[in-house]
Amino acid sequence: MKTIKKGFLLLAIALLFTGMGYAQGTMKIGYVDSNKLMGMMPETDTAQAQVKRYANNLQNQMKAMAQEYQSKVQDYQSNVGTMSDLIRQTKEKEISDLQQRIQAFQASADQDIQKKQQELFQPIIAKVKAAITSVGKEHGYTYILDVSQGVVLYYANGDNILPLVKKKLNLK
Repeated sequence: MKTIKKGFLLLAIALLFTGMGYAQGTMKIGYVDSNKLMGMMPETDTAQAQVKRYANNLQNQMKAMAQEYQSKVQDYQSNVGTMSDLIRQTKEKEISDLQQRIQAFQASADQDIQKKQQELFQPIIAKVKAAITSVGKEHGYTYILDVSQGVVLYYANGDNILPLVKKKLNLK
């Protein structure tokens, strides 16, 4: 599906360049590496640190659950010979339930980390996008392409607007 969208985007860009662009006059094309730009922003480091702390907290909870599981398994293995059928079945159910809770926690933790990452990075992405749009308008660009997304195959006639966007965001 992604390949189809990229192919469609490339086709649309090619049609715009060959048809409309030449008929209307000069087009001004710029490009930027948004991943590189995001890496320069101090907010990115802060957001990454927050995501890492959040993930570490969840991982510590996961370790505690794993230790509890190991303890219950060892206790079960050590005492299985002296347990009545009812106690053995109860312990096996306990271990099985804990294992399922651990698996559910892991899946939920992965989703929570992604959600936290999106929550923290969305304002940064919006700020970068606003700066790129502003630079595009201020400098009369018809198109600004993001080379970090892998859809631009050739851009020799474009202008790298990274320095302009860095200036707009007060980045060194």
